[in-house]
Amino acid sequence: MAAVRRYDILDTPPDGAFDRVAAMAARLFDVPVATVTIVDTDRIWFKAAHGLEGVAEIGRDPGLCGSAILRDHTMVIPDTLKDPVAADNPLVAGEMGVRFYAAAPITTPDGHKLGTVNVLDTRPRSITEEDTATLTDLAAIVLDEMELRLSALRALRDEQARREVERRHAEAERARAEAERAAREKAEQDKAAIAAFASTLQRTLLPPALPVVPGLELACHYRTASAHDVGGDFYDVFPLDSDRWAFFLGDVCGKGPEAATVTALARHTLRATAHVDADPVAVLSALNTMLLTDVTAGRRFCTVLFGLLEPRDGGGFTVTLATGGHPPAYHVRPDDSGAVWVRAVRPPGGMLVGAFPQAPFARTTFSLTAGECLFLYTDGLTEARTLEGTLLGEDGLTGFLHQRTAPVTATSLVEDSITLLASLPDGARDDVALLALSVPQPHTTPDGSVATTAHTAAAPEHFAQEG
Repeated sequence: MAAVRRYDILDTPPDGAFDRVAAMAARLFDVPVATVTIVDTDRIWFKAAHGLEGVAEIGRDPGLCGSAILRDHTMVIPDTLKDPVAADNPLVAGEMGVRFYAAAPITTPDGHKLGTVNVLDTRPRSITEEDTATLTDLAAIVLDEMELRLSALRALRDEQARREVERRHAEAERARAEAERAAREKAEQDKAAIAAFASTLQRTLLPPALPVVPGLELACHYRTASAHDVGGDFYDVFPLDSDRWAFFLGDVCGKGPEAATVTALARHTLRATAHVDADPVAVLSALNTMLLTDVTAGRRFCTVLFGLLEPRDGGGFTVTLATGGHPPAYHVRPDDSGAVWVRAVRPPGGMLVGAFPQAPFARTTFSLTAGECLFLYTDGLTEARTLEGTLLGEDGLTGFLHQRTAPVTATSLVEDSITLLASLPDGARDDVALLALSVPQPHTTPDGSVATTAHTAAAPEHFAQEG
């Protein structure tokens, strides 16, 4: 109960972020009712309810949600009439006639369960382990939204308290010179606070680190054009099952909080949809529909490359890559003469995501074998200007890749690209996201393992490296 009070969410007005989670849960599981609930001392309060109009709260006992939060994992009741706990519940025995129930607990980092994300149906059914993982991911999204909301509330209250103290102190104590000095200090503090807030929000929109993919080396770099604004570029690499992995990189039109909203929506939609249907074209189509129907997305669109990795017999991976209006990826490998072979991976077709209801998307399939690398980037790289004042462009990037002499690895390719940007007169004027995937030569490491290196940047002037 103390953890629930800490988030200060009970009895708050409807919130589009939580409503979207409930709507997404209903759509993904094809059920008539989905809810986001918070468990109070003596009641179950509905923060969001899809398909359950006019209900704000119900009693805690007997309650399905009250039982679900007592478990560490997702609770699934395929047939409520056969469950001794659920059979007498009013939602089951009453007019609504719930026959299927599944709930994932909303769990804080310190282990407290605040409530649940629930899906309900009027017919018995079963769900897969992938479905259970999807419901768990939706509960994690709810917690992320609650954490962002809590951070914003605390920042607002701190700011209000600080302003009030400054006002009273200035009226009682400060002379004109002191007031001017305080004003200058406040401006610097506000600038730093904005930069810190932008950096914190940006971190929530990107994976904290790249995963370890057996037989693959990964590297990435992210740099915002301004430390005081949130970028619209995004990327991720994540597992789909024991063998397959998915990756994506994209660029939302615009910057700032509005673009960040679309970035969060796009990233969560891509991940959730891929666990239901991993076909890259189907994933981009689902994102296209979401951006066109979600009111918070406004009229913003994005470009995306979404790929699927499947291990090949004998080493390497089969890559299926779909494009939604994004610049081409580059397939890079050394040839027999020691030169670097470069091929632009640009499936024919593939429109912007979120621009048109019936937008087509295109995919291509190829092999990524030992010594080869796949390089993805956002247009902040190709729109950087050279010494002659012209855009680097795709031709300039292709030439840069051709003239490299170092081994073709994800880490070296990302590091050389960062060096290239640093050598240009104005660097990058736009946000830049880089993601590289390479298959090492068999002799790269004694035990056959692959080191994963992630380059990230919280501010334009530096980046950190993580092993």
